[in-house]
Amino acid sequence: MDVETILKTVEAFANNTHGSQKRKYTADPYIVHPIRVMQMCREYTEHLPVLCAALLHDVLEDTLTTKAEIHNFLLAHMSVPFALETVDLVEQLTDVYIKDKFPRMNRGLRKQNEAERLSNVSGMAQTIKYADIFDNTDIAYNDPDFARIYLREANELLNVMKNGNADLRNRAIKQVESSLLRLNLLA
Repeated sequence: MDVETILKTVEAFANNTHGSQKRKYTADPYIVHPIRVMQMCREYTEHLPVLCAALLHDVLEDTLTTKAEIHNFLLAHMSVPFALETVDLVEQLTDVYIKDKFPRMNRGLRKQNEAERLSNVSGMAQTIKYADIFDNTDIAYNDPDFARIYLREANELLNVMKNGNADLRNRAIKQVESSLLRLNLLA
Protein backbone atom coordinates (compact mmCIF):
# COMPACT_ATOMS: atom_id res chain seq x y z
CA MET A 1 0.00 0.00 0.00
CA ASP A 2 1.43 3.42 -0.90
CA VAL A 3 1.99 6.18 1.66
CA GLU A 4 -0.92 8.36 0.51
CA THR A 5 -3.36 5.45 0.75
CA ILE A 6 -2.10 4.55 4.21
CA LEU A 7 -2.44 8.15 5.39
CA LYS A 8 -5.99 8.42 4.02
CA THR A 9 -6.87 5.10 5.70
CA VAL A 10 -5.41 6.24 9.05
CA GLU A 11 -7.19 9.59 8.69
CA ALA A 12 -10.52 7.78 8.14
CA PHE A 13 -9.85 5.59 11.20
CA ALA A 14 -9.02 8.64 13.35
CA ASN A 15 -12.10 10.46 12.06
CA ASN A 16 -14.26 7.46 12.92
CA THR A 17 -12.81 7.20 16.44
CA HIS A 18 -13.47 10.89 17.12
CA GLY A 19 -17.02 10.40 15.84
CA SER A 20 -19.16 13.48 16.25
CA GLN A 21 -16.58 15.40 18.32
CA LYS A 22 -16.11 18.99 17.18
CA ARG A 23 -13.16 21.31 17.50
CA LYS A 24 -13.58 23.50 20.53
CA TYR A 25 -14.93 26.93 19.61
CA THR A 26 -15.78 25.98 16.02
CA ALA A 27 -18.24 23.76 14.21
CA ASP A 28 -15.38 21.92 12.48
CA PRO A 29 -15.22 18.16 12.80
CA TYR A 30 -12.42 17.24 15.21
CA ILE A 31 -10.37 15.56 12.49
CA VAL A 32 -9.37 18.94 11.02
CA HIS A 33 -6.93 19.39 13.91
CA PRO A 34 -5.04 16.08 13.51
CA ILE A 35 -4.92 16.63 9.74
CA ARG A 36 -3.33 20.06 10.22
CA VAL A 37 -0.87 18.62 12.74
CA MET A 38 0.08 15.88 10.27
CA GLN A 39 0.44 18.36 7.42
CA MET A 40 2.72 20.57 9.51
CA CYS A 41 4.85 17.57 10.51
CA ARG A 42 5.04 16.59 6.85
CA GLU A 43 6.78 19.86 6.08
CA TYR A 44 9.70 18.47 8.12
CA THR A 45 9.55 14.67 7.69
CA GLU A 46 8.09 11.95 5.51
CA HIS A 47 8.55 9.25 8.15
CA LEU A 48 5.28 7.32 8.03
CA PRO A 49 4.98 6.53 11.76
CA VAL A 50 5.34 10.23 12.60
CA LEU A 51 2.66 11.22 10.09
CA CYS A 52 0.29 8.48 11.24
CA ALA A 53 0.89 9.28 14.92
CA ALA A 54 0.11 12.93 14.18
CA LEU A 55 -3.27 11.85 12.79
CA LEU A 56 -3.86 9.63 15.83
CA HIS A 57 -2.28 11.78 18.54
CA ASP A 58 -5.53 12.51 20.43
CA VAL A 59 -7.26 9.15 19.94
CA LEU A 60 -6.17 7.46 23.20
CA GLU A 61 -6.73 10.65 25.17
CA ASP A 62 -10.08 11.77 23.74
CA THR A 63 -11.91 8.62 22.63
CA LEU A 64 -12.76 5.17 23.95
CA THR A 65 -10.40 3.56 21.44
CA THR A 66 -7.72 1.37 23.02
CA LYS A 67 -4.05 0.92 22.26
CA ALA A 68 -4.80 -2.64 21.10
CA GLU A 69 -7.46 -1.41 18.67
CA ILE A 70 -5.05 1.10 17.16
CA HIS A 71 -2.33 -1.53 16.96
CA ASN A 72 -4.59 -4.10 15.27
CA PHE A 73 -5.86 -1.52 12.81
CA LEU A 74 -2.34 -0.40 11.88
CA LEU A 75 -1.11 -3.97 11.42
CA ALA A 76 -3.63 -4.40 8.63
CA HIS A 77 -2.15 -1.43 6.75
CA MET A 78 1.59 -1.21 7.44
CA SER A 79 4.61 -3.22 8.49
CA VAL A 80 4.89 -4.49 12.05
CA PRO A 81 7.82 -2.16 12.91
CA PHE A 82 5.96 0.89 11.58
CA ALA A 83 2.76 -0.10 13.41
CA LEU A 84 4.66 -0.55 16.69
CA GLU A 85 6.49 2.75 16.26
CA THR A 86 3.25 4.60 15.48
CA VAL A 87 1.49 3.20 18.56
CA ASP A 88 4.52 4.06 20.69
CA LEU A 89 4.47 7.66 19.46
CA VAL A 90 0.72 7.96 20.16
CA GLU A 91 1.32 6.65 23.69
CA GLN A 92 4.15 9.14 24.23
CA LEU A 93 1.78 11.95 23.21
CA THR A 94 -1.09 10.84 25.45
CA ASP A 95 -1.39 12.81 28.68
CA VAL A 96 -0.63 10.73 31.75
CA TYR A 97 -1.32 13.32 34.45
CA ILE A 98 -5.04 13.73 33.91
CA LYS A 99 -7.62 14.84 36.45
CA ASP A 100 -9.40 11.47 36.50
CA LYS A 101 -6.21 9.65 37.48
CA PHE A 102 -4.78 12.37 39.72
CA PRO A 103 -7.82 14.12 41.26
CA ARG A 104 -5.85 15.52 44.18
CA MET A 105 -3.37 17.34 41.91
CA ASN A 106 -4.35 20.80 40.76
CA ARG A 107 -4.01 21.69 37.08
CA GLY A 108 -0.70 23.47 37.60
CA LEU A 109 0.93 20.46 39.23
CA ARG A 110 -0.52 18.06 36.63
CA LYS A 111 0.81 20.25 33.81
CA GLN A 112 4.19 20.57 35.52
CA ASN A 113 4.46 16.77 35.77
CA GLU A 114 3.30 16.41 32.17
CA ALA A 115 5.95 18.89 31.01
CA GLU A 116 8.64 16.91 32.80
CA ARG A 117 7.37 13.70 31.20
CA LEU A 118 7.22 15.26 27.72
CA SER A 119 10.75 16.61 28.08
CA ASN A 120 11.90 12.99 28.05
CA VAL A 121 9.85 11.58 25.14
CA SER A 122 11.43 10.92 21.77
CA GLY A 123 12.37 13.70 19.39
CA MET A 124 9.77 12.40 16.93
CA ALA A 125 7.01 12.65 19.56
CA GLN A 126 8.21 16.15 20.49
CA THR A 127 8.08 17.16 16.82
CA ILE A 128 4.42 16.13 16.68
CA LYS A 129 3.77 18.00 19.93
CA TYR A 130 5.31 21.17 18.47
CA ALA A 131 2.83 21.00 15.57
CA ASP A 132 -0.01 20.27 18.01
CA ILE A 133 0.85 23.32 20.11
CA PHE A 134 1.17 25.50 16.99
CA ASP A 135 -2.25 24.43 15.75
CA ASN A 136 -3.87 24.97 19.14
CA THR A 137 -2.76 28.61 19.40
CA ASP A 138 -6.00 29.60 17.68
CA ILE A 139 -7.40 29.57 21.22
CA ALA A 140 -6.07 33.13 21.59
CA TYR A 141 -8.76 34.24 19.15
CA ASN A 142 -11.53 32.04 20.50
CA ASP A 143 -11.15 32.06 24.28
CA PRO A 144 -8.76 34.75 25.51
CA ASP A 145 -9.36 33.89 29.17
CA PHE A 146 -8.38 30.23 28.82
CA ALA A 147 -5.69 31.19 26.30
CA ARG A 148 -3.86 32.98 29.09
CA ILE A 149 -3.50 29.63 30.86
CA TYR A 150 -2.97 27.40 27.81
CA LEU A 151 -0.38 29.60 26.11
CA ARG A 152 1.73 29.88 29.26
CA GLU A 153 1.58 26.08 29.62
CA ALA A 154 2.51 25.68 25.94
CA ASN A 155 5.41 28.09 26.40
CA GLU A 156 6.68 26.03 29.33
CA LEU A 157 6.41 22.83 27.28
CA LEU A 158 8.40 24.35 24.44
CA ASN A 159 11.05 25.48 26.92
CA VAL A 160 11.65 21.91 28.10
CA MET A 161 11.01 19.91 24.91
CA LYS A 162 14.22 20.35 22.96
CA ASN A 163 14.74 17.05 21.14
CA GLY A 164 12.36 17.39 18.18
CA ASN A 165 12.81 19.19 14.89
CA ALA A 166 14.51 22.48 15.76
CA ASP A 167 12.92 24.46 12.93
CA LEU A 168 9.40 23.38 13.88
CA ARG A 169 10.12 24.04 17.55
CA ASN A 170 11.25 27.59 16.72
CA ARG A 171 8.15 28.07 14.59
CA ALA A 172 5.93 26.93 17.47
CA ILE A 173 7.80 29.17 19.93
CA LYS A 174 7.25 32.20 17.67
CA GLN A 175 3.57 31.32 17.25
CA VAL A 176 3.03 31.02 21.02
CA GLU A 177 4.94 34.27 21.63
CA SER A 178 2.84 36.02 18.98
CA SER A 179 -0.33 34.76 20.61
CA LEU A 180 0.88 35.88 24.04
CA LEU A 181 1.68 39.32 22.62
CA ARG A 182 -1.79 39.49 21.09
CA LEU A 183 -3.18 39.01 24.61
CA ASN A 184 -0.67 41.50 26.08
CA LEU A 185 0.89 38.74 28.18
CA LEU A 186 4.44 39.04 26.96
CA ALA A 187 6.57 42.11 27.49
